[in-house]
Amino acid sequence: MTQRKRAVFLDRDGVLNQSIGSRPPNNEEELTLYPGVPKAVAMLNDAGFLVFVVTNQGGVGLGYMTPQDLEGIHQKLAEEVGKHGGSFTEIMACTHRPRAGCSCRKPKPGMLLTLAEKHHIDLENSFMVGDRDMDIEAGRAAGTTTIWIESDKKTEQVADYTCPNLLAASELILSLT
Repeated sequence: MTQRKRAVFLDRDGVLNQSIGSRPPNNEEELTLYPGVPKAVAMLNDAGFLVFVVTNQGGVGLGYMTPQDLEGIHQKLAEEVGKHGGSFTEIMACTHRPRAGCSCRKPKPGMLLTLAEKHHIDLENSFMVGDRDMDIEAGRAAGTTTIWIESDKKTEQVADYTCPNLLAASELILSLT
């Protein structure tokens, strides 16, 4: 029997990188990581967690960016984190249009469940970190512990924990495990 692994699922925009006004970056030149993100990911890796990015990127379906633009953003994200010793096990994006009815777009837990099955994840001992209601809802629906990153976005969901940024969330996760 395969050993189930612990994981941390991270939303992208608002957790790992800055938005451009109210929209996500549409190309790699617009990607700016928040301070402490590479260190936070490396800390989680060093503690034995698989680290995933799960992000809604409806801009592809709406034509604001191409799949190649999205791949460039994710490649730069992985490279910037890698410069500091961190890595993502996988980056998964829902590129469907908003309200397309797919099972992968958060707040549905499809991305988390797909990754959990593929990588033998113990969801009960894993975490979802996000800055919006949809992230917390997806994490809760998948059975993870949820951490809300404080933001200016109004939230109605109550996460299990609240932190000011990903570095603090990583320190919290390590203190809980």
